[in-house]
Amino acid sequence: MTHEISRRSMFQIVGVGALGLYAASALPTAAKAQISQRAFYHMTPPTGWLCDPRRPVHLNGKYHLYYLHSEVNNGPGDWDHATTTDGVSYTHHGVAIGQQPNFPVWTGSAVIDEANTAGFGAGTIVALATQPTDGIRKYQEQYLYWSTDGGYSFNGLPEPVIVNTDGRSASTPAEIENAEWFRDPKIHWDSARNEWVCVIGRARYAVFYTSTNLRDWQLKRNFDYPNHSLGGIECPDLFQMTADDGTRHWVLGASMDAYSIGLPMTYAYWTGIWDGEQFITDDLEPQWLDWGWDWYGAVTWPSAQNPETRRLAIGWMNNWKYANRDVPTDATDGYNGQNSIVRELEMAVQSDGRYALLSSPVSALSGYATTSVTFADQSVDGSFLLPWNGRAYELELDIRWDSATNVGVSVGRSADGNRHTNIGKYGDELYADRARSDLSGYSLSPYTRAAAPIDAGARSVHLRIFVDTQSVEVFVNAGHTVISQQVHFAEGDTGISFYSDGGSANFSGITVREFTDHV
Repeated sequence: MTHEISRRSMFQIVGVGALGLYAASALPTAAKAQISQRAFYHMTPPTGWLCDPRRPVHLNGKYHLYYLHSEVNNGPGDWDHATTTDGVSYTHHGVAIGQQPNFPVWTGSAVIDEANTAGFGAGTIVALATQPTDGIRKYQEQYLYWSTDGGYSFNGLPEPVIVNTDGRSASTPAEIENAEWFRDPKIHWDSARNEWVCVIGRARYAVFYTSTNLRDWQLKRNFDYPNHSLGGIECPDLFQMTADDGTRHWVLGASMDAYSIGLPMTYAYWTGIWDGEQFITDDLEPQWLDWGWDWYGAVTWPSAQNPETRRLAIGWMNNWKYANRDVPTDATDGYNGQNSIVRELEMAVQSDGRYALLSSPVSALSGYATTSVTFADQSVDGSFLLPWNGRAYELELDIRWDSATNVGVSVGRSADGNRHTNIGKYGDELYADRARSDLSGYSLSPYTRAAAPIDAGARSVHLRIFVDTQSVEVFVNAGHTVISQQVHFAEGDTGISFYSDGGSANFSGITVREFTDHV
């Protein structure tokens, strides 16, 4: 069979094996699927619209996570507050920083001011958030908020602490376009220089500021990447981390839209050094923490147990190509949006000398699985239907092959085989294709197939596939590659099958860990 292959193709790799389980039927309509579609083990809002997560702070044994929230889809909103001890189970506390008329609260970050540098008291939580002054978009500026009750409520200064000077002087279309991208401040403490560092996203660069008191900020040098086709900087991230060989490295990350050049619309990052004035990268070409369609606005933060060598990360499972729309959970559960599962990040030196971030699912997640089932190894030449069904689970397995050209797993398979999402290896790509899971009324086409690079000569792959009612997250091998996809599964999309085209493949170590209780 001939396959048309491209990274963001609207065509799905179904293969002979997958087609062997296929039977034609009409797509179900949204009206047919009225059972709850709420995620079992992902963070979701109680109601309304969830957008970008804010980097958590750790206080009194809990991670305090803030996220953008609105009662209407993509409407002006607040910073809502949730706490977790393990990155899996969350308690929601409602609005922490509220919007004002013509003055919505956008993205930003919070820190614990342990040394009372800002003068609000030792241990105060201080946040910087972007807000468009007077509701004028080109006046995006950074405002300061503080909390003395452990992060449950905040007060704010009336004037911005970082003024958008470009916006104040912009008059030409080009100047206005640049001024309208001055957002998402990320602040952290630079212990080597005893000062705060803030990085802000711009249309084609990142800009840095430093401060000793979180109120008065001094402009430093920009980080300007030469390939502007990578898109603009949103939700930037700057941190230092110890690698597996004991060396220390700075990382600058950001959510970016590189769709036009066949790269992801997720979290790009560069390794390098921060010298107090500028970020100097090891390589101007970024690496990517995710290759799917849906890991945007992501944030990382130090693990409370191992802050030097481990970071945690979470992303918004959506994409601005299609975010401003209703989804099935609007109808069934009254909310829109979820965050990804939390990941544990470590930095490891690679065979070519690069330092890369490796991702693994947060270890606490496995403790919430209610059952675990293992299956005998399977040799597949064509297709094989696993004798198991479920809506929320982790599937872990190894696949090995010699001459096969297209091998993989179909999850979310309907009983007739018409609907499914394929995860597999073809040529030099590891792909996740949700085209056959498209749902009438909620179509994600043409943004269906996502793919990450893999050695074309590879003849084995280890997969951990996390399926929830509305998502799939795939961790490949040691976690250098992850693919996160929003998927609109229908009520009966509960099966799993394996496929191998052009020869046989061995599927081994097959384990399914099911989540039957909502976390």
